[in-house]
Amino acid sequence: MGSTWYEKAVFYHIYPLGLLGAPKQNTAKAVHDGMKELEDWIPHMKAMGCTGLYIGPLFESSSHGYDTRDYKMVDRRLGDNAGFSHFVSLCHDAGIRVVVDGVFNHTGREFFAFQDIKEHREASPYRDWYRGVNFGWGDPFGYDAWQGHGELPCLNLQNPQVKQYLFDVIRFWIDEFDIDGIRLDCANVLDFGFMNELRRQTAPMKNDFWLMGEVIHGEYARWVNPDMLHSVTNYELHKGLYSGHNDHNYFEIAHTIRRLEQVGYQLYTFVDNHDEDRLVSKLNNKDHLYSVYTLLYTLPGIPSIYYGSEWGIEGKRTRESDESLRPHISIAEEKQYHNDLTDYIAKLGHIHNENEELHGGRYKELLLTTRQYAFARFGEHSVILTAVNNDESPTVMNIPVPVRASFAENLLDHTTVPVTDGQITVTIPGGRGAVLKIREE
Repeated sequence: MGSTWYEKAVFYHIYPLGLLGAPKQNTAKAVHDGMKELEDWIPHMKAMGCTGLYIGPLFESSSHGYDTRDYKMVDRRLGDNAGFSHFVSLCHDAGIRVVVDGVFNHTGREFFAFQDIKEHREASPYRDWYRGVNFGWGDPFGYDAWQGHGELPCLNLQNPQVKQYLFDVIRFWIDEFDIDGIRLDCANVLDFGFMNELRRQTAPMKNDFWLMGEVIHGEYARWVNPDMLHSVTNYELHKGLYSGHNDHNYFEIAHTIRRLEQVGYQLYTFVDNHDEDRLVSKLNNKDHLYSVYTLLYTLPGIPSIYYGSEWGIEGKRTRESDESLRPHISIAEEKQYHNDLTDYIAKLGHIHNENEELHGGRYKELLLTTRQYAFARFGEHSVILTAVNNDESPTVMNIPVPVRASFAENLLDHTTVPVTDGQITVTIPGGRGAVLKIREE
């Protein structure tokens, strides 16, 4: 059973520059007080059953938030340090831990070290802070940039001075804001030695401090292990959750879970985020929203909901822009957005919180066809049995029960279902699911 706060967590994910409708370019001199608006989201997060918040990027930047100017200053388009510190304390009072973006692969060109190299060239004490610096050509020098984007020069994470600077930044964030973890941007391209040292440096800074990395492709066990990060973004399952429904192929999802069992159950699971199209915009059949979210909250992993998706909003990126994925939404409009899906996701959040089986409990596949899927998660003396149906019409599922029991409770509607001859028989509507609690006798 998971025992740390993050192994039990349900996350809410906010991209604050979008949520608050911040200007695209940071040209303001004055600080915008957006933190009060963020504070108004805390009761909503709690109502959705969320016990963790991943928020970012947050720190002073030039445009989209990932071109950092100042790691020790909250972006003035959002608020100030005191306001964010107060916001975190209110989250903690509500039982919500706070994780922020750590953008350590690159900075913006306005970051002090880059500016110093521009001014002093070879004489700059920061000339080795970036990768591939070359004074033989360029603007006014050459350097490695993330995916060729010149506004995002890559830090040299093998330089001890750079590493120490970033470790000091994290200590500052813990001391100043009392954060509970970091989501490492671009972890798939970060130096492995840096991440190893990061784990050792941050462990004593705060008890159960969580390191989660953004990894899109690769063998997750390279990043998630006792010497590296606690978790990574589970893009593999993210893809399976929508394409497994669109293709009527639950084998894809079940195969992904079997393949990832070696990594453990700490992966950060999601159906959409600030870089990916909204789930509603990806599903061929919108009725499948319910079965997708049932799986998100009951399969192994740490589930998260991206702001607005609990209302089923649309959003597709274009070749030019991610803006539609990062909309300005006021929580004051919640009543007009709120719908049956909102209530369903909130119910799943509370089910996840209240049942230890979903906090790292052993997984066992019980039934699998292209359109029906059932599995168990084991607690100490109980089992959560999840069944889902991606067909268009209802189906009767006969599912083996892996413990001795005489009945099960459907946690979604609190009805009782008998266990007969070691099996449970349930009728699942198209695009829906059941979450059954079975206590061992």
